[in-house]
Formats: sequence, C-alpha cells, structure tokens
Amino acid sequence: MSYLDPRAGQASGDDTSVPAPYVYDPSGVSPADSVYPGPAWHADEPAGADPPVAVPMTVPDQAPKGAKGKRRAGKGQKEGPSRAGRNLPAAIGVGLSLGVLVLASLLIEPRALLVVLVAASGVGVWEMTRALSVTGSRPPLVPLIAGSALMVGLAWWAGPDALAIGLLVTVGAAMLWRLADGVAAVKRDFTPTVLTAVYGPFLLSFAAMLVQTDSSEDSKAGAWRVICTLAAVVLSDTGGYASGVFLGKHPMAPKISPKKSWEGFAGSMTAAAIGSSALLFFLLDVPVYWGLLFGAVISVVAVLGDLAESMLKRDLRIKDMSNLLPGHGGLMDRLDSILFAVPTAYLLFSIITPS
Repeated sequence: MSYLDPRAGQASGDDTSVPAPYVYDPSGVSPADSVYPGPAWHADEPAGADPPVAVPMTVPDQAPKGAKGKRRAGKGQKEGPSRAGRNLPAAIGVGLSLGVLVLASLLIEPRALLVVLVAASGVGVWEMTRALSVTGSRPPLVPLIAGSALMVGLAWWAGPDALAIGLLVTVGAAMLWRLADGVAAVKRDFTPTVLTAVYGPFLLSFAAMLVQTDSSEDSKAGAWRVICTLAAVVLSDTGGYASGVFLGKHPMAPKISPKKSWEGFAGSMTAAAIGSSALLFFLLDVPVYWGLLFGAVISVVAVLGDLAESMLKRDLRIKDMSNLLPGHGGLMDRLDSILFAVPTAYLLFSIITPS
C-alpha cells in the first residue's frame, strides 16, 4: 500500500486509540466470518440461540501475513535503534552527506549552490504534488518545477522584487496549464498550487539571496551567512533532540507533534543561541548579543516550521513526504525547519549586517 494512501500510516487528529491486536488464524478467516450465518449457530442448537462467545487465542509476536489493519507508529513494532523513533545511524549518515554537499558548494564554488537549490526546489515540488494528491487535487508538476527554477534564478541574480514576480509567473503559468482541464480544475487546484509554489521554492529561494552580499572585505561573507543559518538550525534540532529524549516531560503540541516537549524546546533555544553567538562573532564579527538573539529567533522559527509540516502531514494522513532519504523520509521532511529559518535569517542579517 502506498505511503500516500489515506488508509495507511499514522492516525491524525485526536485519534490516539490503539486498534485491537490481530487474532491469529492459520486459515486467514476471522472468527466473525467463520460463524455460520443461518437461523441456528450450530445444527444441534435451536434457532435463535445466542452466538458462541469467541475465545481469544494467543496473539503471536508478529501479525500473520496478509492481515489488514492500521497501527499507530511505534505500536506493536520492534524497538528501533533510537528513543526518538527513527533510524539514527541512517539519519546521521544522510544528514552528514547533505551537509558536506552544501558546505562544498559554498566554500569551493558558491555558484554550485545555485544548482543545489534548483535541484532541491524541484524535488520539493515533486514531493508536495504527490502528497497533496490524496486530497483529490492535481497541482501541475511541469510548470511548478519550471517555476521553481525560475524563482531560484531570479532570487540569485535580481533579489526579492524579482522573486515575487517569479512567484506570480509560476502560479499564473500553472493555472493556465490547468485551464486545459476546465474552470472547475482551476478552482480545485488553485490553493494547492499556491501552497506548493510558496512552501518550497519561494521560501528556499531566500538562501540564494542570503549568499549574495555587497561586502568587499570578505568574499565569503555570503557563504558564512548561509553556514551560520544552517548551523543554527542544526544546533536547534540537536539541542531539542537531546533535551527532549532525556528531559522531556511536558508535551508542547501533543495533537500536532506528540514527541515535542517544552524541555526540548528550551534545549533548542539554548543550543542555537550559544552556538550562533560564537559562530557569528568569529565568522562575521557580529557582537555576541546579536548572535544570541539570532540563534534564539532562528530556533523559534525552526520549531514552527517543523510543527507546520507535522500539521500538514497529519491533515493529509501521511507519515513522510516521501521515502527518498533513509532515516529522514523525504527531502521536505529534512527541509521543514530550514524553510522557515532561511527567510528569517535573511531579514535578521539585513539588520545586524546590512552589507
């Protein structure tokens, strides 16, 4: 069953009930189906007799093959390698690989970051259109992918005003594309199309503007700004993960993301603030107090970005945006915090380092 099938995956909303355990039956027929539906339950019993009470059999450690049902994530499954419920070795490996790719593109050839951003935006659009398809909508993939490349390019070479124009052109082209299927299709797909264009390509394009700088003293100032932003997100994620696992007791948003706690949030802000103050001071000569503020704000918006994607996935009744990255799910599952952090960092840097 596809991970986008609304019948599969983790239950959404307030549903915290655990389904009844599977009942083992080698024949594959449930007790209810095996009962004779005629006027008498057995040939030697009079009609109208009460049905026999089913005696539950021993539940095996694993459900029989072919058994159907929905289980909440983490229920009735073997314990994974991590208390946080993900494949930690795979997640670390994938995260390090992505980090090396971004760092290499920034420090060796910054223009390579443009290619990375275009590719990431395209993959994000693909994941979003697949995820939103469970609602019956059909955001047009081709114009959205082309528009994502357009937005990143305009942001890189022309700045925020051109980026806004690129967003309008992308949405307009997508709606003209969908108009071939009739006005009803345009009305149905307008909101999902705008969501796909904004949540991904538009927000990610701020990284292209973040790397551009007019500083004549440090040619890598733009690269340092991107690195400081990503480091703040990583520190926030790491601090929240460690604090949540070992100290988490008070749920932060149980209906949206049950594993998040206020203790984890405090750890996120602390780690991001302290780490960012040091990075901004040594790399960009920013005063410590601005670095503390930068890290704290980035941590807050990173957590909000994570919660926003969790809410979206719960509404769509999916666990991950895709299975592209082992240990992480989809690329959008990895970018959820970064998407909110990059525009915020662009705004903050325009205040604390105007050049």
